[in-house]
Order: sequence, then structure tokens, then C-alpha cells
Amino acid sequence: MLSVAEARARILGSVSKERASEEIALGNAAGRTLASDLAARRTQPPKAVSAMDGYAVRACYVAKLPARLKVIGESTAGCGFAGRAGPGEAVRIFTGAPVPEGCDTILIQESARAEAGMIEALETVAAGRHIREKGIDFSAGEVLLRGGTRLGAADIALAAAMNYALLPVAKRPRAAIFSAGNELVRPGEAAGEDQIVATNSYAISALAEGAGAEALDFGIVPDELSAIEKAIGAAREAGAGLLVTLGGASVGDYDLIRPALARQGMELDFWKVAMRPGKPLMFGRLGQMLILGLPGNPVAAYVAGIVFLVPLLRALCGDRDAGRDQSEPAILGSALRANDGRKDYLRASLDAGGDGLPVATPFEVQDSSLLRVLAQSQCLLLREPHAKPARAGDPCRIIRLGF
Repeated sequence: MLSVAEARARILGSVSKERASEEIALGNAAGRTLASDLAARRTQPPKAVSAMDGYAVRACYVAKLPARLKVIGESTAGCGFAGRAGPGEAVRIFTGAPVPEGCDTILIQESARAEAGMIEALETVAAGRHIREKGIDFSAGEVLLRGGTRLGAADIALAAAMNYALLPVAKRPRAAIFSAGNELVRPGEAAGEDQIVATNSYAISALAEGAGAEALDFGIVPDELSAIEKAIGAAREAGAGLLVTLGGASVGDYDLIRPALARQGMELDFWKVAMRPGKPLMFGRLGQMLILGLPGNPVAAYVAGIVFLVPLLRALCGDRDAGRDQSEPAILGSALRANDGRKDYLRASLDAGGDGLPVATPFEVQDSSLLRVLAQSQCLLLREPHAKPARAGDPCRIIRLGF
């Protein structure tokens, strides 16, 4: 069996550097990945502006108290004072307004007494105080957002300030998803005594959409070679860059995903990974379409989705951080026995720790069919292969769950 690290490396290494892009409206760009670098189209701010409400003055005229100055006008955000302030003169100014010519500092209004068109400075103020200089944020031509950036709220705000109404982003990869199994019915449908409600496709679709993909749910496919081959063909016709299969990839008589894909010409890269849950994981290629076969057990499918599917889809989007380590340090909340040769992903709760690190406590029952435990979990607690027994308070690593 492959190690998790080797399996991830092979999956991410299969992603082409070439990808299609499109321009979309700024307001629709959250969560999308920039296709190219963005340079600022303007300087921010375009002029020196006030950071406070008060009076624009020249510092030398209030360097010695008492000091009285004549107010000759005002400068507001969007409508600056057109003239120039001379000796003994001040301009009423508001936050964000341009600093008038002849002024080099802001006397805040709390430090001035106004009366009959005059102000009296109640304190001295140094040159440059409370002024945001021209270009203090950025200058026209500066590259501020790099291609491969997955756009968050702050990135969107920056792109807007750079004067972009449209952004070049990678096209969303299309991920076709289907579940295999005669025992499955959709939620809300009548289930026989020997059937269960299908859950995997909904969780995996949510993970795929959250990673930036367009999820195409092809439903439930019976355990028949012809039906599975038909679903594979439908995924190819839909232009899917990735086919995610759920279940049917193990070694039972009714596990027909691999034989069906083989008959279609799939090049199998690997099958089985040394992890728990998620061992029966398959990866390959069918023409231009990548194939990721996830386990049928719902928790195993979800864990494998976090570890492999999400990084793969982010890489297909061009996200330069797709392959980064997903884990972070934590403190173990309870003792653990020695581990065997597989990497464990234990469902665990998180609590605040006294030294700043969270405390991760694994749930007692770790069966890979228990969705209630998964829903209650806030993280996956990582246990390396052949890890020695660990005590409460020992350092550990976790992957946080949830959006």
C-alpha cells in the first residue's frame, strides 16, 4: 500500500499546469482562483488625505502657543479645497479629504477651539501628523495579487481598490460524482428493509463545491457493469475533468467500479492507501479525465475527500497552495495506544488549551460508518504509522473540519 504522502504527491503531480480561464464580475469572485497576476490600475490614495476630522494647517504656524488661525474653507472626502492655505490660515478638513496645498499636518478638532471663523490651537502638532500620504497603500503598476491566489474577502476588497470590475480566474473544474450500490436509495425515497439512505454524494459534492469545483451529481448506479459504464460515459460527455466514484472499488464480487473503468481504458495509477479510514482508494486516468475512487463507508469517503479530493480540486483550479500541509499543532486530550502500519485519522473534539494550542480529544468509537460522530467532530487527529503510545498532554497534529 502507498503511504498517504506518496498518494497525495502522485495525485497532485498528475495535474496539468495548463488550464482554461475566464473573466467574471468582481462580486462573483469569492472562492475563485486568480488565473494571472494583477497590477494596480491606480495609486491609493491618489493624493495625500486626512486620517482625522479637524483642521489642515502648517505645523510651523502652531508650533508656539497661543496660536490663532483664520479658517478659509473646507475640504471634504470627494471634494477638496481648491485654493492654497497661506500663513496664519487653516482649512476645515474631514477624514478622507485631500490635504490642501500649503498644509503639512492635521490639527484634530479636539485640539482646537472654533469661534467666529477663527480657530485657536490648544496644542502643537508635528508636521505629517494624521496624514495618509499619496500611495501609502499602493502605487499604480504594483503587482498586488498573484496568479494562483484563492480569493477571499480581503483579496476582493483589494482588487476593487485596484480598480478591477472584472477578474481573470481559472474556470471551475467539473467533478462528476456517482455512488455505486444496490443497497442505496436517495433521501426521502422509500427504503427497503435491506437498504440504506445514500449520504456520500451529498457530502462529497459539498466538499467539491467548497474547493472551487462544479459538482455534477450523477446519482446512484446499480452494481451492474453496463450501468456503471453508462455513468462513466455520461461523465465524459458532460466534460468532467474529474470523476469521483463512491463505493464499489474494494474486492467484493459486487465491487465493479475498477472492472468497468478498466474496460473503458482507465490507466490505473494506484489502489489502496495505508490510512484508516479510507484504505480502498483508487486513482487513475481515463483519457483527459482523472479518476478518484473513494470508499463506500461514509466517514471513510469524507476523510479521503478531505485528504485527497480537496487538494486535487484546488490544484485543478490553479491554487498555488493546493499542496500545503493541511495540519496544525495541538495537544492530545486523552491517552492513545500504539498505532499499526496505517496512518490514522481519528475523529475528535476541540477545546481551548491553557498554552494557546487547542486540545484534541478523540471520540471513543471510531467506526467509519458513524455519521453522528463525524458531525460532532471538529477535527481529525493524525496518528502516524507505527506511532508509539501517547499520553494526554502530548503534542499532536490535527486537521480542522468545517467550512
